[in-house]
Amino acid sequence: MRALVLDGYTDEPACLGVPPFISPYVRMAYGALRAAGADVGYATIDQWRTERIDISKFDLLAAIRHVAVPGKYLRGMPASDRELAEIGRGFRGPSIVSLGLGTSRGNAPPSLKDAFHRIADEDLDAGLHDLVASGSYVDRRRTTEEWNAWLLKGAEACKSHPDHGGPLIAEVQMSRGCVRYVSGGCGFCTEPLHGEVVFRAPKDILAEAEGLGRVGVRHLRLGAQSCVYSYMAKGVGETETPIPSPDVTEKLLRSISEVVHPAVFHLDNANPAVIASHPDEAREVTKAIAKHCTSGNVLAFGLESADPSVFRANNLNADPDQTLAAIRLVNEVGAARGADGLPRVLPGVNFLAGLSGETKETYRLNMDFLKGALSEGLLLRRTNIRQVIPSRKEFPGVRSKGEFLRFKRWVRQEVDLPMLERIAPDGTVLRSVYTELREGGRTFGRQVGTYPILVGLPYPVEVGRWVDVAVTGRGPKSVIGIMRPTPANTASLAMLEAVPGIGRRRAMAIVRGRPYHTSEELWKVLGEDDSLAAARTHLALDDAERG
Repeated sequence: MRALVLDGYTDEPACLGVPPFISPYVRMAYGALRAAGADVGYATIDQWRTERIDISKFDLLAAIRHVAVPGKYLRGMPASDRELAEIGRGFRGPSIVSLGLGTSRGNAPPSLKDAFHRIADEDLDAGLHDLVASGSYVDRRRTTEEWNAWLLKGAEACKSHPDHGGPLIAEVQMSRGCVRYVSGGCGFCTEPLHGEVVFRAPKDILAEAEGLGRVGVRHLRLGAQSCVYSYMAKGVGETETPIPSPDVTEKLLRSISEVVHPAVFHLDNANPAVIASHPDEAREVTKAIAKHCTSGNVLAFGLESADPSVFRANNLNADPDQTLAAIRLVNEVGAARGADGLPRVLPGVNFLAGLSGETKETYRLNMDFLKGALSEGLLLRRTNIRQVIPSRKEFPGVRSKGEFLRFKRWVRQEVDLPMLERIAPDGTVLRSVYTELREGGRTFGRQVGTYPILVGLPYPVEVGRWVDVAVTGRGPKSVIGIMRPTPANTASLAMLEAVPGIGRRRAMAIVRGRPYHTSEELWKVLGEDDSLAAARTHLALDDAERG
C-alpha cells in the first residue's frame, strides 16, 4: 500500500509545525505507517498548491492540520477548509484527516465531514498503523513505546520537506498534557484534555534528536509541551506548580548539545507561575538553558491577561506578579549576548483577547503590566497578541474591537520598538539569517529559531541564501539591516548606498573605482571623513573578508 501523509501544518498553544518548522504529528504518522509496512510519502500543503505532488499515485491519504492559535506567517499558510475539502473529495481511496484534539466528526466543519471518510478523534498515527496492519481503523491513543518508535521511523519524512537542507527546524516533543490537568488548566487550551501528564524519558528524546540529525536536520526545538520547567517535575498531579528538576533538565540539554551538536537548539513554552513559585530550582534550569542551548532562545510565558477578573474566569496559568517575577529571573540569567548576536535566552509574553470576563479595563491593565516591565529596564523578546479560538468552549470574543486594536498599536509602538532597540541596537550583527522572500526591491529573512526576528534588507538578495546582517534600523516587529560584510568589489549600487555613511555619491565612486586589491585602495577613494567610521566595519573587499 502506498500512503501519503499530507502536512496541512500545525499551530497550537504547545506545538508549531508551520515552515520552517515540521511538527512531531506528521513525523509520527509517517513512522506509524512505515512500521505497519506501508510505502509512505510525505508532502506539504504548499507542495500540493504548486502541483509538486500527485496525490492520485497513493492508495491512502492522511491529512493533518492542527490550528488552534493561528497567526501571521511569512510563508507556509496552513491549509484552509476549502483546500482540505478539495483534496479529500478528489482522492479515490480511503482518506482520514486529523484536525487536532477537541475536533471530531461531531464538531468538524461540514465540508470536511463530507470530503473525508474519517475524522480522527484520537491519535491519527495509532489509527493509521492499525488500519494498514490489520485492515481496521480504531480511534485510540498511541502507547509510549509506539510514540518513541514511530518518531524514530518518522524522521525520514524530513527529507521530503521543502526546507530540508536549509532552515528546517524539527519540533521535538518532551511531554504530553499539562501539569494543571486536575483543574482543567487554562479554559481555552486543548493541552489539559490529554489528561494525566506523560513525560518522555530523556534517553528517548535524545534518540529522536540523534535520528533527526542523521537525516540532515540541523535545527531543533524542544517544544510540543506546556512548560519546560515542569519537565519531570516533582509533585505533578498534586500541585499546579510542581518543583522543577534542574539535574534532569540539565543532563537532557547537555546530552543533546554534546551528542547531536545542533546548529540551532531552542525551547518554547514556560509557565511563569512554576518559575515564581520555585525560584531557586527555576534559576538552575535557566542556567542550563543559557549554557547548553544556542542563543536567541525565547521562553513564551502564557500570561494571557493582566486582568484579575479574566484570570479567575478562565483559570489562567499565572497572575501578573508571578509573570513579572519570572521575567526578572530569566533576564538575570539569560540577557548576556550570545554567538548569533542576540541574548542567550529571554522571555516572551502572550496576551489572548476575547476571553471570558474581558472588559475595556482589561486592556488598560495589560498596558500597565507592560509599562512596569519597561520601567524596570527588563527585556521582552516577544509580545504576542492574538484572539481566542473556541477550541474547547465558546467565548464572548473581543467585546470592544476599538480597544483591542488600540492596544495592539500601542504595544507595537511603545513596547516592541523600544524592546528591539535594547535587544538589537544599531551595529548588532545577526549571524546566519536565511533569506526567504523578495518583495519589490526588498528582501526579507530570519534566523532559524523559536521566534525569530523578521529581518529586512533594503535591496534584492537571492532567496535561499545564508547571510550575516548588521542592524541599521528597526520597525515595531522587525529590524532593518545590511549584509555584513558588504563586498565592495561586487555589491550592487543599492547595497553600497545602504551602508551607513556611504550614500549615493560615495556608492557611485566605489563602483567607478572597482576593482580594489587592498583596503587602502578602497579607503583612498572614500577619504578619511569621520562619518565613515561605521562603513569601515561593514565594507570588505569580498564575502570572505569579515569586518
